[in-house]
Order: sequence, then C-alpha cells, then structure tokens
Amino acid sequence: MEELARLGDVKQAAAGHGQLIWAAQGPDGESLGPGVRAWRHGAALAVASPDRQQDRLAVKGDSADAVVLVRRVLEEVGASYRLLGEAALIDALVRQLPGLVPVHNFFWMETTSPSGAATAGVRWLDTREEKEATSLFDRFFPDSYAQPGRAGVRRWAGVVGEVDEGTGVEPLAVAADAWSAAGCGFMGGVITHPVARGRGLARAVSGFVLDALVDRYGRAALMVLAGNTPAIATYERLGMAKHLFGAAQIPAG
Repeated sequence: MEELARLGDVKQAAAGHGQLIWAAQGPDGESLGPGVRAWRHGAALAVASPDRQQDRLAVKGDSADAVVLVRRVLEEVGASYRLLGEAALIDALVRQLPGLVPVHNFFWMETTSPSGAATAGVRWLDTREEKEATSLFDRFFPDSYAQPGRAGVRRWAGVVGEVDEGTGVEPLAVAADAWSAAGCGFMGGVITHPVARGRGLARAVSGFVLDALVDRYGRAALMVLAGNTPAIATYERLGMAKHLFGAAQIPAG
C-alpha cells in the first residue's frame, strides 16, 4: 500500500474519476483537503475524508486490490469511515470484508454543460433569507447534509414568495453550493416547500446553481438516493449523467 501525499498524484491515479477527485481536494484545488489521506494498491485507489457529520472513504478500481487496500486503510484510520464507490465494487467489498454491511445505493450525477433551464425568479439569497430557509429543513428535510449554517455550505440560491396569502415572503425552493472545490462544484440541499411543488421550482433553482458551478469549476455534481425517482428525472432533464454507487459501513459497536 502506497500513501499519496500530493493532490496531483491522486488526480493521476483517479484517471478523471470525479467523485475521487472531489473527495480528495481542498478548497484551493492545489492540495489535499484538511485531514484527507489517500492510498493506492495495485489498481485500486482510496481517499479518506474526515467529516464531523460522516467520515467518508471513497474507493475505486479492481475489486481484488480494493479488498486488500480497504482492509489496510480501515486499520489505519478506524472503522468510522463509510465506504462510497461504484455499486458493483461496494457489493464485492461487502462480500469479502467481514463486518462490512451495505447502507444504501445512490447515484453520483455530474455535468460539464449548461443546464438550459429557465431560471427567471431564482437568485442568490441574502443572509436573512438563508436563515429563513432553515425552517424548510427542520420541517421537511431534517436528514439533509447541506443545511443553512453548516460548515462547507457556501451559499444558497432560491425562489422567494408567499406560502399563504398575506403571510409575507419566504424561501419556497432552495439549493446550495456546498463543499465545492476546484475542478468539481457540488450541489446539495435541494428542497421545495410542499405548497409550491408542481411549479417547476426545483428544476429552476437546480439549473441556476448547476450553471453557476459549471461556469466556475468546469464540472458540477451531486449525490441522490437511488429511490428518489422524481429528483433523478429532474437532474437528467438538466443534462446530468448518472452513475450507480453504493455505500457500506462497519456498524458502530
């Protein structure tokens, strides 16, 4: 097992694999992120990214080499890390590594082209409006990793309007520029208030953010659970390609 100390070495080993590059790089795009470590063994690559919400271990490559690599990496960094990788590879690791259990499947989706979405009425929210958006997550999406005020969530775009006539305006649909780094912008926290659904607001705010990320970073990506069919369809209409991934972890205790 060889540890890779430079981001350039990780990018070369990742061979254009967007998820591994995103997991490895820091905000400056020139070095590994804070606390990030990466290793290579044969035709397998693993990137360990510590996080207060969930430590992540992104992995790719040949399954036989990955089994050896992941076993050694988990011995090095500890069992708190959740594995993320292409679904077939995660399945192979679950079969061959004792204690590792599947968590869920999801799609890594990405694009390098403008969305073509109509984004009239969408704008970047000010500080007060971002705080107001907190209630959307408290009430309708408490499990979202991206929420107002959390570390790494840089800015929020949204559509503002009235939920009920005469109650004043507030965010109706929002999406965040979150955990973006040079070479790969990342979108999270897409949510629409139930009373405003069916009006295309999620597509509008998503298109607005994706276009901003592609313009700045050259690539925009997101992760969505495999069972979230409506969201997947929306992102595909925005020109995003999907790749089936899996997550697995050694349960605590």
